[in-house]
Amino acid sequence: MREGMQVEPAEAGNGYEVFHTDCPARDMVDHVTSRWGVWVLISLRSNDLRFYELRDTIRGISEKMLAQTLRALVQDGLVWRKVEPTTPPQVTYGLTEFGQDIGEPLRDLFNRITQRLPPRSAG
Repeated sequence: MREGMQVEPAEAGNGYEVFHTDCPARDMVDHVTSRWGVWVLISLRSNDLRFYELRDTIRGISEKMLAQTLRALVQDGLVWRKVEPTTPPQVTYGLTEFGQDIGEPLRDLFNRITQRLPPRSAG
């Protein structure tokens, strides 16, 4: 094993070299672990939500960043997007099966963190 190597090299036929900057798997990891990607996946864990519901759920995210994050996660196949032809259009987002699979360890991490934090003071 080379010094600094953290994962096994790509298997024959796999084709993904995650340490190369042009690897699609690396792009997906970047989207999932981005500042807002994690929160989008956690927010959609149990309910499909409309754009503004997501924005209100994820406090601190701008509409621009939410739109960019959702666009990336939809392109990655982790989130689906449904547009209702109303005026104005209603856009709903939810996790694909792949997104649910990827989101499960994030939910576990989130739950472990919140269970281990000391109780919040009432002050």
